[in-house]
Amino acid sequence: MQIWFAILVVGIAGLALYFAGRGRAVSVANGDPTQLHSKPGFHGGMLAVTGLLPAAFVFIAWSVLSRYFADASVASKLAEYFSTISELEQTSFLRATHNLAESQKIGDVSEMEKMAIDAYRAFYFTSGIVIQFVLAALVLGGGYIGWRRISVNLRARQFVERTVNVALIAASGVAILTTVGIVLSLIFESIHFFQKVPFFDFLFGTHWSPQSAFEGVGSETSHDNSDVFGAIPIFAGTLLITSIAILVAAPIGLMSAVYLSDYATPKFRAVAKPILEVLAGIPTVVYGFFAALTVAPFFRQTGESFGISVSSESALATGLVMGIMIIPFVSSLSDDVINAVPQSLRDGSAGLGATKSETILRVIIPSALPGIVSALMLAISRAIGETMIVVMAAGLSANLTANPLEAVTTVTVQIVTLLVGDQEFDSAKTLAAFALGLVLFCVTLMLNVIALRVIQKYREQYD
Repeated sequence: MQIWFAILVVGIAGLALYFAGRGRAVSVANGDPTQLHSKPGFHGGMLAVTGLLPAAFVFIAWSVLSRYFADASVASKLAEYFSTISELEQTSFLRATHNLAESQKIGDVSEMEKMAIDAYRAFYFTSGIVIQFVLAALVLGGGYIGWRRISVNLRARQFVERTVNVALIAASGVAILTTVGIVLSLIFESIHFFQKVPFFDFLFGTHWSPQSAFEGVGSETSHDNSDVFGAIPIFAGTLLITSIAILVAAPIGLMSAVYLSDYATPKFRAVAKPILEVLAGIPTVVYGFFAALTVAPFFRQTGESFGISVSSESALATGLVMGIMIIPFVSSLSDDVINAVPQSLRDGSAGLGATKSETILRVIIPSALPGIVSALMLAISRAIGETMIVVMAAGLSANLTANPLEAVTTVTVQIVTLLVGDQEFDSAKTLAAFALGLVLFCVTLMLNVIALRVIQKYREQYD
């Protein structure tokens, strides 16, 4: 069953049940809706819920489990063949034939693969018919039960509101469980990594060269894992590029927000703000091309003209372009919070004889400080997590330096590098990506906590 077709059928069935329930409610009230405990619309919503909810659960469960049932059915039909191959080969065979069964063109396949493809198609054809009848029976059965329940005294509004409340709680629970799952996956894989590499050697080591862990294995020149997974150079590179980016974005974004909110005319603001926010919609790969092909060569040629050695993958070029990218985050959010400052504070300051600049510095900026801090923290988090610009414009070598003219790398780039290629998932090199991800998560979490504390402190002062 195609997804779009299933959505269309569900929508039509829901509308039909809604109007049927609404009409039924008016009918039992003898055409006078005021006699009903709940409005007719709530009765229609109740009937739609009772008719569609059981069918929706069955459809979702079938969508998740149908692949496993199909594999089991095909494996049982090919049990004699599967007894001659390994479990890994069985999994690979089922995956390949399943993909072929879903495609229109099969091509040249073996007799055994043809049997598996036919078995898959027969299973999905038969099960599709069965599941459609089951869903139709559930919709009709649930609708009939809801239809019989409709009466003058039925508390349909409470039922619908409880259903919506449960749906909202479930949606919130999905977001929370997703976050918990991400954190747990990072923690468990990081624990496996720290069983191979000491925690303090990773966190405070100054030599990062994961490839060296696999060179010269078994020889006297082989490296110990604890000697090649020191992440200080990566953290230093991330901090350097992020610092450059925020030094570019913070003053430009904040000053543009002040100008747009207090100095610009309405016509200029209506044009300038959307143009400024266009920067947020540009794909990061475009910024990466701009940094690699325009900004970095410009800095290198300018440095050569002054006799200064500038790397073609300098942190300065990367940080500058990243700062341009995050200007809208600072500008737009700061502009919103500055405009949210009550006009009475501006009028009171002007009444005391303060100039507009003094009002901005001593009244508006302090009042809007929680929002401005939040905007800066969001921009910093965005810069720390940026990958594409750094991959294209910065280097891959982990250099421990504070010189912005040299090439450095960041945590996100190394995560991408460690997971590229055909690697063993339980190797120290691959697991190092999870350890870096855990550190990155902790840093962004700490920034968010700091922003919340600042907001709470100053909100109490100015409310």
